[in-house]
Amino acid sequence: MDKQLLATAREAALTAGGLIRGHFGRDLNVDAAEAHDIKLELDRRSQALIESIVLERFPDHAIYGEEGMRGDPAAEDQWIIDPIDGTVNFFYGIPHFAISIAHRRGSVITTGVIYDPIREELWEASRASWSVTLNDRAIQVSSRDRLADAIVSIGVSKTVAAIDKGLPLLGEMMRSARKTRMMGSATLDIAYVATGRLDAYIESQISLWDIAAGLLMVELAGGVVDLQPHATVADKFSILASSGKIAFSPL
Repeated sequence: MDKQLLATAREAALTAGGLIRGHFGRDLNVDAAEAHDIKLELDRRSQALIESIVLERFPDHAIYGEEGMRGDPAAEDQWIIDPIDGTVNFFYGIPHFAISIAHRRGSVITTGVIYDPIREELWEASRASWSVTLNDRAIQVSSRDRLADAIVSIGVSKTVAAIDKGLPLLGEMMRSARKTRMMGSATLDIAYVATGRLDAYIESQISLWDIAAGLLMVELAGGVVDLQPHATVADKFSILASSGKIAFSPL
């Protein structure tokens, strides 16, 4: 079954990626324009497409996605989906966004796929084979061991509390690391850590669907992830994903 899980996630990501790529740079239907976020009709369409592929193969599995849930929330097998992570980038024509699809059995993530449809970069991870690849080539985390040589991505959510917590960390990393980045896609941030492009990705308030596939990738690529439930916001987490070779202060 594990090979079928990965094949299904890959097919769903590539198919949804084709849909999204075909709409990049075109007029888009906006469901909701919030102060710091945008919800697109295309997000819903992308998730529906992913769901149709997954549930055709595994009709008893549940879906836990940014655009809603399907199936039994208590099901042992669940798919965690972000149909477009980096929607604001996508809407503004910035080519930095991705699709994230993960499968978990119980509390264990077994399979993860992330697809950047603009660069045509496909990350795949399988716990069964203990493998993680980018476009079929094995990847590993960065070997850099000094913060002064590191590139660190800091994510800051839109709430006042998250901003108040994130800004001092951003300042600390700007002073200490070689470079600090805020790129607008948690999914790609964590994939980049697994690939060694970034040395760490840190965020104090993030949803599981943004990072589920990448959690497995960082682990299998030799890195470490500290994921903690948010103290006050339900279904949110703080995360420090890194190569494990540089010490960072806890969030």
